[in-house]
Amino acid sequence: MPGKFLAVCLNPTIQKTLVFDGFELDAVNRAKVVRTDASGKGVNVARVLSQLGVEAIHLTHSGGPDGDWFRSLCADDGISLRWVDSGSDVRFCTTVIDALAGTATELVEESKPVRSGTGEALLDLFDEVIREVEVLIVSGTKAAGYSDSVVPEMARRAAARGVLTVLDIKGKDLAACLPFRPAVVKPNLAEFLSSMSTGGENGSGELSLRGMAHASAQDWKRRFGTELVLTRGGAPIWFEEDGVAAEEPVFPVKSLNPTGSGDAFTAGLAFALSGGASLREAVREGARQGALNAANLKPGSILRD
Repeated sequence: MPGKFLAVCLNPTIQKTLVFDGFELDAVNRAKVVRTDASGKGVNVARVLSQLGVEAIHLTHSGGPDGDWFRSLCADDGISLRWVDSGSDVRFCTTVIDALAGTATELVEESKPVRSGTGEALLDLFDEVIREVEVLIVSGTKAAGYSDSVVPEMARRAAARGVLTVLDIKGKDLAACLPFRPAVVKPNLAEFLSSMSTGGENGSGELSLRGMAHASAQDWKRRFGTELVLTRGGAPIWFEEDGVAAEEPVFPVKSLNPTGSGDAFTAGLAFALSGGASLREAVREGARQGALNAANLKPGSILRD
């Protein structure tokens, strides 16, 4: 049975989902369905893990006039939340679904800067929580105000305790965490390309991109013992198997709301790995959970409302 999980994200979100029967720009549109949920990548990961039947803690910051609302939404979903007061508002993001066209458009607010000392307080709390878990998942970007050292410092402290670490991050945070030998790094393709110094300039065709991903995966495996898994929306997932480029198809699904599907994938991947699955088996389980999420209206959820 998989152990206890810690899901970290330093960008908490209150997510509004609006469903329309047709959506017109520059016109009045009336939603037929409106829902509000706690979200952000770490919330989504923790919620899916709890729905899979394992213990999962979510670590983040919270503050501002909507902090109580965010925390109550987490409590409503049974999410075990550990947080520090950042003195900053929780951001809002909105998903606009056009049921007629079958589209989902994400409107993302930038987060407010956390106040001075939030990073230090969060690492102190991290030190308490990491003793309780066997698996660490760090997802997403961090709010302004955090130092560049906070995410790699969590990876370092987890490695020192022998905690299985899965990262869904990009850019400087990703590069700085690799020396601490995470088990798996799982960005999507766009995030991976934005993290590479070439930025995809050596070619944008699928063959060229696959070659770049394969080279990076081999390099990271050799230097850090880290597996690279790349999700690509509805296209097959790329990973490595015995040093050879491999892929796994996504599960076909009639998508209702894809928001949080990448987080559901991460949760399923980590869940399977912690139970002793092979990388291919874990990728397949991640794809299954991502598809279950896409079939739901609630973001970051694999259970029907």
